[in-house]
Amino acid sequence: MSSTEVTFPLAPRRRFAGLPFGGMTSVRRGVGSDVAGSRPYRPGDDAHSIDWASSARLSSAHGSDEFIVREYLAEEAPRVVVLSDRRPAMSLFPRPLPWLDKPEAMRQAAGLIAEATLAARGFFGYLDLGSDEEQWIPPRTHHELPTEALGGSFDATEDNLERAFIFLAETQPPVPGGTFVFVLSDFLMPFSESTWISAVERRWDIVPVVIQDPVWERSFPEVGGVALPFLDHTSGKFVSVRLTDREAAWMRDENERTAAELLTRFRMLDLGPVLVTTSDRGDIFQAFLEWADERIVSRGQW
Repeated sequence: MSSTEVTFPLAPRRRFAGLPFGGMTSVRRGVGSDVAGSRPYRPGDDAHSIDWASSARLSSAHGSDEFIVREYLAEEAPRVVVLSDRRPAMSLFPRPLPWLDKPEAMRQAAGLIAEATLAARGFFGYLDLGSDEEQWIPPRTHHELPTEALGGSFDATEDNLERAFIFLAETQPPVPGGTFVFVLSDFLMPFSESTWISAVERRWDIVPVVIQDPVWERSFPEVGGVALPFLDHTSGKFVSVRLTDREAAWMRDENERTAAELLTRFRMLDLGPVLVTTSDRGDIFQAFLEWADERIVSRGQW
């Protein structure tokens, strides 16, 4: 899929002010396609903005030449940043293992976001702290997702997302309010709620993209008596563990409760999440469409 084909719409939580001549509607008046209202003509107004039909009716009613001009809502260029979680846990099960390929899911999600940004004539940026030096592309130009993005190692610390938000807050020039920040992660690590609140207070449009295996992380199968590979976080190696039926049921209850609480927590913070449970591009695209539809319906303005 290219930027000229179908993409999901970048639906903001609110109208915002930004750079003109983009694909989103602002609260301020200017050059655009959405009519904001009309007013009497003033010297210096563009003649192309004159509403000739309304002007003719008003002139006929007043018996003199009266001109009405239309005012339009300015179109804005959306800014978008993809923030990628590069913890080792995000790369545990690459193909051909039968679990969710999170690196591939991240690549597909980031690519779809980049294409949506280009389709909206927006500015695309990228950030990850997955190496000794951050990979940072400010959202100041119209470009695609760079080929080197999401192709590096998964060696970031457990707090890399929190540090990334601090980086965005301190970078110069600052990331302006209204910027979409799509956060790609499984969110299975500790994360301070104050970090989310601080980011929201900066008026960034935060979108958590929750990438989780539907069977092993959002639930748990009936595998009592079966030896399973579990990651030993101390050694970093996999060890074989045999669970009982009761332990498997407990794991399922815990995973389902944790998964539900995560989404509830995001919605309570007014951070409508995108849930990704597959690496299939079409399914991920559908998840973003559902996110956009929910945004549009909740705003009731599109």
